[in-house]
Amino acid sequence: MAESGSMISGVAGRYARSLFELAQESDSVANVEQDLNDFDKILRDSEDLQRLVNSPVFSSDEQTRALGAVLDKAGVSGLVGNFLRVVAQNRRLFAVPQMIRAFRQVAAEARGEVAAEVTAAHALSAEQEKDLKATLKEVAGKDVNIDVTVDPSLLGGLVVKLGSRQIDTSLKTKLNSLKLALKEVG
Repeated sequence: MAESGSMISGVAGRYARSLFELAQESDSVANVEQDLNDFDKILRDSEDLQRLVNSPVFSSDEQTRALGAVLDKAGVSGLVGNFLRVVAQNRRLFAVPQMIRAFRQVAAEARGEVAAEVTAAHALSAEQEKDLKATLKEVAGKDVNIDVTVDPSLLGGLVVKLGSRQIDTSLKTKLNSLKLALKEVG
């Protein structure tokens, strides 16, 4: 097992570490990470799939069958396909997004990188991602692997989670702080 000082714990952490160990044994960490990224994109883009994953109404068999059809159509097979089917059978689909994040973190640590979660108000250009990685590398002292998600409600700026640190430069947070300050004054 890849021992580390990371803060990954709970169900998602255990599943992610198990998947990482299996991927290491089969020398397919990069392929597994790519398949998880592909599934994560499918999950983010499909409200129906999100409903299937998050709803306790569906039985384990229903979730497994429906997920199997999605995986087959998306071409996700092998280790990740089997892993996701086991997760569905064990009624843990609700934790898949956390499992994917935890796997990314474990894989990044194994490569000597630090994983950072970045939430931006709009999609970042390749140049912006490159600059952000360079800045975060200076802060962390290691290469940084970033996972960018877009949240238009931030209005502008970024929220960066790097390990146990969070840097929030979003316009939404600044406006909320100003709103609170004005309430205290008036």
